[in-house]
Amino acid sequence: MPAVPDLRNNVRVALLAAPLVLALAAAGCGGDSDAVTASAPSASDFPDPAGKTLEQIAQEGTQADVAVAPTESVFSTGKNRYGFGVFGVNGDPKEDAQVALYASKAGKPAVGPFPAEVHSLKTKGAYTSATTSNDPDAATAVYTTTVDFPSKGRWQMLAMIEDDNGSFEYSAVQPANVGAANDIPDVGDPAPAIHTPTADDVGGDLSKIDTRQPPDDMHDTDFADVVGKEPVVLLFATPALCQSRVCGPVVDIEEEVKNERPDDAAYIHMEIYNDNQPDASKPDNNARSQVTDFGLMSEPWLFVIDSDGKVSTRIEGAFSADELNEALDKVS
Repeated sequence: MPAVPDLRNNVRVALLAAPLVLALAAAGCGGDSDAVTASAPSASDFPDPAGKTLEQIAQEGTQADVAVAPTESVFSTGKNRYGFGVFGVNGDPKEDAQVALYASKAGKPAVGPFPAEVHSLKTKGAYTSATTSNDPDAATAVYTTTVDFPSKGRWQMLAMIEDDNGSFEYSAVQPANVGAANDIPDVGDPAPAIHTPTADDVGGDLSKIDTRQPPDDMHDTDFADVVGKEPVVLLFATPALCQSRVCGPVVDIEEEVKNERPDDAAYIHMEIYNDNQPDASKPDNNARSQVTDFGLMSEPWLFVIDSDGKVSTRIEGAFSADELNEALDKVS
């Protein structure tokens, strides 16, 4: 397997418990949420695996001076949404790369290519929080593709990046552990009927249940009161503390979509830590019981739940307004 470039050490990645969580570096945030999502390139533009190993595919290019960092760590057999960021030598995000992923078991023929599209994480100014706009490392974009893992186990991952002149560069990617046991509700599973704290529970002092500045408008509803009765958008995230720098932007996105489609679902933002503070001396790093009830070991996590109380969409890590709107369309 090709070696991971040394520049990975310059990319701000964070380990929350065990899983890898994306840390996108950026020069700023905010702006127009109508930024066009860049379509995925054609699979035919990339090397055909044709029974080749990842090492053999990599030999069709040169080692890239960029790193590719996944936003997700939980994968099942079959088709999976796979999100990632692309970074330069100084950790600067690359938002216009033509990239496709390949996967294989060690020494086995690869599957792929899986070309990726680019999604903007920017929101309209009215919905861009101070938490996001004041964070120079807040996420601004995420690459996504669909990777089809034929079986359980550890899958090596490789990114091939096409240059303007049609040549290729490669970058090794964090391996994917497919089918590992977890308690996270999957698509089609009933969502745990947790209680989520509301503004009334804290006497209107949202700072007790929301680290975003200013606090968002997604604390009016207790999840247990609406699950199984209407669609629900439930987002686990801690904007001010999220080491991945993704939580602020995705909470802003949920806030924007809520204001654009207020009647299509109940929208809930659920913070991660008791007293809004992690504490390594306490069980689960002081995570709230709702987080452990969902089996979460990283953040953020988005669950869109249908009116029957079953998970319709789940996304680990960064997601765009386009993706949230598509998820809502399935349940509204």
